[in-house]
Amino acid sequence: MHAAGTHPGRVRQVNEDSSLVAPPLFLVADGMGGYARGDVASRLVVESFESLASLHEVQPADVEAAISAAQTRVASLAAEFSSAPGSTLVTAAYVLEDGRGYWLLANIGDSRAYTYAGGVLEQISTDHSVVQELIDAGQLTRDEALGHPERHVITRAIGALTRSEADFALVPAEPGSRLLLCSDGLTSELSDTAILHILSEGMAPDRTVLTLVEAAVAAGGHDNVTVVVVDVEAVGAVAAVAPACEDTAPNPRVRG
Repeated sequence: MHAAGTHPGRVRQVNEDSSLVAPPLFLVADGMGGYARGDVASRLVVESFESLASLHEVQPADVEAAISAAQTRVASLAAEFSSAPGSTLVTAAYVLEDGRGYWLLANIGDSRAYTYAGGVLEQISTDHSVVQELIDAGQLTRDEALGHPERHVITRAIGALTRSEADFALVPAEPGSRLLLCSDGLTSELSDTAILHILSEGMAPDRTVLTLVEAAVAAGGHDNVTVVVVDVEAVGAVAAVAPACEDTAPNPRVRG
């Protein structure tokens, strides 16, 4: 099962997040606030990946081509606006390697991917942000990062910054596990502990998405928040990523 939901939050007038739920491909793009038309930038990222949804099996080269297309399309917006729009990206495609299921993951910016299995929540993407660099250098803890004044400053983006490279990873997609993709509107408001608590309640994907989104808005809602949750039910075919639940909030379209 899988589900997606989004909310503009309590502060922003425009929801600049976008998402794509098209098994075997799932994606969240977070348009960069402070720039012109971040909503357009994130939508262009989604459109650049839509053709992958028709593929029987997604390959790394397919994802690389879609990222390149997104970079070009978003960068071209600079000619229309006084400052270049931008977007983050986190995407996961379900693939098979030697009969075993994996998530082919790619990310640029600070939208995140997590797996949840056996009561353990693991962040499987790495933020491209000033705060993450401080954490890596031992100058900041994850708890301190939640309130850091530069927590929204990213070091890689599609379009707004010099052409940024994506990080790729191949992560086991074990039966019974759950994938979580989200914009930083979720992780800026909720700690990993709070996210883990909600996931551990064992709710269906649609209810889990709604609960996560509502919790982020209740905690402050300073940013748009978008969440995608996917349950892996079996291994052996892409169809093992089972049918969708309905979206839990007005469909996609904050600051990176």
